[in-house]
Formats: sequence, structure tokens, C-alpha cells
Amino acid sequence: MHQSKFMLSLFVEHMLENPGERRRECEKVIRYVMAHKIPKQIEHLENLVELNDVDCLDNLRMPRGPFTKLCYLVKNVGGLTDSKYVTVKEKVALFLFILAHHKKMRIVLYDFKRSMQTVSKYFHEVLAAFLKLHTMFLVTPIPIGDDCTNLRWKFFKGCLGALDGTYIKVKVNESDKGRYRTRNGDIAVNVMVVCDINQNFIYLLTGWEGSAADCRVLRDAINRPHGLKVPHGNYYLCDNGYANGDGFLTPYKGVWYHLDEWGLLKQRWAVLHSQTFYSIQTQNRIIMACALLHNFIRLEMQVDPLEDELDNLDSDNEKDNGVEYIDDVQSTPAWTNYREELATKMFYEWSGLG
Repeated sequence: MHQSKFMLSLFVEHMLENPGERRRECEKVIRYVMAHKIPKQIEHLENLVELNDVDCLDNLRMPRGPFTKLCYLVKNVGGLTDSKYVTVKEKVALFLFILAHHKKMRIVLYDFKRSMQTVSKYFHEVLAAFLKLHTMFLVTPIPIGDDCTNLRWKFFKGCLGALDGTYIKVKVNESDKGRYRTRNGDIAVNVMVVCDINQNFIYLLTGWEGSAADCRVLRDAINRPHGLKVPHGNYYLCDNGYANGDGFLTPYKGVWYHLDEWGLLKQRWAVLHSQTFYSIQTQNRIIMACALLHNFIRLEMQVDPLEDELDNLDSDNEKDNGVEYIDDVQSTPAWTNYREELATKMFYEWSGLG
């Protein structure tokens, strides 16, 4: 062992004293990489995104057209750039592949023919660049109007969409596990999302510990400067974890309620299924990125094939313009009466007595 270290030190000293030979050795390494490693990386990238839309959809959760557009956006809007040996296209493909499949890192390294440092560096680069596009992908809610013919929504005049929460498992320091522990004993964050009637995300709040109650998370959301805005006269549908009050309509006790969007999101992005080894800050950013990518995909794809698989899933920069928003979450008799009147109206129409 000592002899090996001694020989290595002599080699390093020799290279430092002979810059011409050092340059020739470096050129050999570069030629080897260009001749052997890079073609394999290009071949793998072509297998992921170039063969056909079906393979691209399976590997990266979107066809080739939307993938090309996403690369353009993160480059020209998000500021992502080509590196000397890694293009924007490969960086984005690596990022999507990790989110979509959540494979062990050694498998990702082998598939992309890249080092651990390279994979980690460019994953974080793409994540930062993509999150700069958040204002482009979060949708603005439109209240249900009198002309709505959708059988699922037509009774809810003035409704902006639906609100729900879920737990997403995370990895935290040992000292923080108590705060992140859910009622079921999992270590997770309590994530609240708001969706419109077309299953697009309007708002998402992640970062609250798993021990936090749903109402507490909602209260935080509506009191943030750029948080969830609910104009008086409009409301969101919620589950029984929230109070039936101004701006938030909940079902009767015992009635099951869950957003389909959570099923779509978790099925599309396997990284949300289990803990990752990123910091808690990065894990929360990943959750946000998955929701934004969901909106991007639904915007670019007229037909989302994952919707057909939902039945098999386990449930698991705004201006006020003079509008007054709801800033408190509590049960009120007025909303209890409103729910009763709405349920009666729906029953009579369904039964043909109306």
C-alpha cells in the first residue's frame, strides 16, 4: 500500500514537472471519452426520446413534441444552458427520467453513462430552471357559470374548483421526525393542492410537517401574501378535514371525497411514492415541479392516457383589482344552510321531482 502511494506521488510529481506530457495525457483522456463514452450517452438519449412518441411517453411521461418544447422553455426562459459535454436536451431527459421512475442512483448512472456528481449537478440545475416557469403553468380559476352543462359541476354555481391534501413521504433529520410523523406513523409532508374542473393545478402549498392539521395548512395558504385567493361569493369544494364555511364547501360527514388529480400526479411521477435522499427543501421543490409538469403535460396533450388508469389507483402573480378575499377558515350556519339547500336541489333533480 505504501509503495503504491509512493509510486503515485512520483507520477504526479513527474506530470507537474513536464507540462507538455501532462497536456498529451489529458488529450488522450479526452479522445477516449469522445470515442467511447459520449457515443454511448448519445445512443441512450436517442433510445429515450428519439425512437417514437410511445417510448418517449413511457420514459419521460411526455411525447417528443412536448419534450422539445419543454427543453426550449427551460433554456430560453429558465436560463438552462448547454455544458461542454452535456446538452440541455440530455439534462432535461435525465431530470424527467429520475422523477418518472425514481430508480436507484446506480441504475441512473449506468443508463446515462454519467458520474454521480454529474447527475446530481444537472438534476438540480434543471429543477431550478424549471421552477422559474411556475407562473406560466399554474392556471387561473374560472367560476362555474349558469351555462355550465357538466353533470358533475353544474349545480355548483360560483365554484372555482376543488381543494384537497395528501401526505407525501420524505426523508428528514432524526431530530425532525417527530414533527413530520403522520397519524399513521409515516414521515411525510402535508401537501395541499387546489385544482380547477379540468384537473389542472391552480395552487399548491408544500412544506408543512405531516403532523399539521389540514385546516392549519389551509389557514396558512389563504393568509400568505401570494397565497390562495378566494373572492367572496366564490368557493372551493373540500373534504371533511376542513371547516364548512365561507369559501369552502364540504360534504356531509361520512361521505368519501378525494381528488383524482392526486392519483394522476402520483402515478405519473414515481419519485412521489417514497422517500428520496435529497434535502427536505429540495424534496418540497420536487413536489412543486411535479405539479407544474402535470399542468404542462395536460396543456400539451389532448388525451392523457393516465386518466384511464385512475380506477386502479389506491386513494392515497396576482392583482386584487378591488376584490375582497376570504381571510378566515371557520364553520358558519350560513354555509351549513347553503349545503342543505344545494343537496336538496340536487336530490330533486336527480329523482325527477324537481
